[in-house]
Order: sequence, then structure tokens, then C-alpha cells
Amino acid sequence: MSGGNAIRGTRVGAGPMGESERGESAPRRRVSYWCANGHESRPSFAMEADVPENWDCPRCGLPAGRDEQTPPAPPRNEPYKTHLAYVKERRSDADGEAILEEALAKLRRQREEP
Repeated sequence: MSGGNAIRGTRVGAGPMGESERGESAPRRRVSYWCANGHESRPSFAMEADVPENWDCPRCGLPAGRDEQTPPAPPRNEPYKTHLAYVKERRSDADGEAILEEALAKLRRQREEP
């Protein structure tokens, strides 16, 4: 029972992975970031890469900054707004009453027509 499977006994990604196969790795540096919960994360960047001011904390997901004493504040969560809440932001109660009266008058006219 011999099959023609050429990759039998191997796994995805298996194979020679030395420096000669991958090429030379770029020189790297580690940068520390701290979040509001006090977690430190140290991602590595290439030496010539621009280092971002903020980084998402991998432990809690809050934004982290490079200054340990003053980390970025957690983002403010806006509550979910319904469609009615958005309409009430744009229209006053008087506007709503006028629109309702206009719509009711239109319906009454349509019912009176034969």
C-alpha cells in the first residue's frame, strides 16, 4: 500500500530554516510600553523602523505608552444609542409634533378621497 504522498511524515512549515534559507535578520531593538493597568509589553522593532508612540497592551487591550509614569488613559466607552436617540438629538419635541401632525393630515386626506 504505497501512496504517492511526497510530504508524508512532515508538517506544515517543516524544512531547513537556517540563516541561509531565511536570509540575514535585521538588527532589532526592544521598546517598553506601559498601559494604565501597569502591564509592560516589549515588542521588538527593526533598528531603522519608526517606533510608534502608542501600542496596544497584549494582556488587557488598553493603549500603552512609552512613559511608565503617565500611561495613556483608557478610551471612553460610548453607550449604544438607538435610532430614536439619534433622532432626538437632531429634532426638538416641537419639530416632532409638527412632523406628526403633517403625516396625520396626509393620511386623513388619503382616506377621504374616493
